[in-house]
Amino acid sequence: MIAGTAAVAGIGATAFTKDSGRSELALAAEAVRAALDDAGLGPRDVDGMVTFTMDTSPEITVAQAAGIGELTFFSRVHYGGGAACATVQQAALAVAAGLAEVVVCYRAFNERSGRRFGAGVRSREPSAEGAALGWGLPYGLLTPASWVAMAARRYLHTYGLEPGVFGHVAVTDRRHAATNPAAYFHGRPITLADHAASRWIAEPLRLLDCCQETDGGQALVVTSVERARTLARPPAVIIAAAQGAGRAQEQMTSYYRDGIDGLPEMGVVARQLWGSSGLGPADVDVAVLYDHFTPYVLMQLEEFGFCGPGEGGAFVESDVLPLNTHGGQLGEAYLHGMNGIAEAVRQVRGTAVNQVPGAARALVTAGTGVPTSGLLLGADG
Repeated sequence: MIAGTAAVAGIGATAFTKDSGRSELALAAEAVRAALDDAGLGPRDVDGMVTFTMDTSPEITVAQAAGIGELTFFSRVHYGGGAACATVQQAALAVAAGLAEVVVCYRAFNERSGRRFGAGVRSREPSAEGAALGWGLPYGLLTPASWVAMAARRYLHTYGLEPGVFGHVAVTDRRHAATNPAAYFHGRPITLADHAASRWIAEPLRLLDCCQETDGGQALVVTSVERARTLARPPAVIIAAAQGAGRAQEQMTSYYRDGIDGLPEMGVVARQLWGSSGLGPADVDVAVLYDHFTPYVLMQLEEFGFCGPGEGGAFVESDVLPLNTHGGQLGEAYLHGMNGIAEAVRQVRGTAVNQVPGAARALVTAGTGVPTSGLLLGADG
């Protein structure tokens, strides 16, 4: 059990842009140094590193670029954005097991000016997991938006809803981004009418249902709760952490399940987080839910039990749960969910731009449609 043994002690990021003009390694090193500065630590304090398998800047290379010396723990987590919270979980496990004392988790890419994930499948090395894409690619399912559109259409059909229901997520995210100076869409809120007027990308998804593409980096410092209490910032205690993959799981194309109007992999995460923490939806003060596409935010709320099946849109519209207070990946930046973890840390510290008064517990989720992960973070004491 890692509950209460480890904490996020530092967060740091680069600017979020559309053309960084720098290498992904430079972005990673800058984010790592910023996170260490935030914690009041130096490169010599770090003995562990965790990142994504998709990252082009390996742990050892980033350590070298950031001035970090010997490492006793280094690892990577697979499945793109689904890895975000799991990087913190692995760091916390290493700390709890005594394999490392200070572990940095990071993600950095030029996802707008370099390789754009939204462009879909290009040249790809043959793999067992990639073979599943062969069932959809010949019929035009070439991009993430097209893969999600299939599930979104089924969701609308199952519950008798219209595409406008997804707009509540977009409007909520952009409202928060509008007051967040770090957000790319700072000062630019939208309305439901704006959402409905945006062009189709892959029906029933419109442009404003799809997250932006971003250049930038984000890093997090994980250490023991005891050590975190001696550092520069109040610790964000890791109450619970989990990974999850469902039956018949594929990467974004799990169409051969009994139903495709939900996210079973997030249900696996939810059951673990609630079960290991003894908490439930009513105990969450703020939620930071992975929002690369708006329909999956509604499904996550339903999987976690904040509302019933098909009720996610009405729940977001009711505004009873502070959601994606940084602006999310639709409004702040698309950093594969790592910037969402940073926002949860700010909320429990009490330092967020859009601070929720008295926020003591934050739920964070990682990428949806893929094997994924989640965190419950809490204020110390």
